[in-house]
Amino acid sequence: MPGLLRGVLSARPLVRRWGITQRAGITTKPAKDPVGASETVIGLTAFMVSILAPAGWVLANLESYKKRD
Repeated sequence: MPGLLRGVLSARPLVRRWGITQRAGITTKPAKDPVGASETVIGLTAFMVSILAPAGWVLANLESYKKRD
């Protein structure tokens, strides 16, 4: 692990030497439009369905996956 960190730290001067600047899109301002409750519910529901639906499908059909045809 220390060797990996040493390699990462030694790459930083090379980036500066080549003139590449790293800019992150971090802002400290509040959002232009606040996110409403309905948007939050829709987003969380879509996230949960996309993660939990495939897992539920596999668990519901586990017996058929165990069979060797």
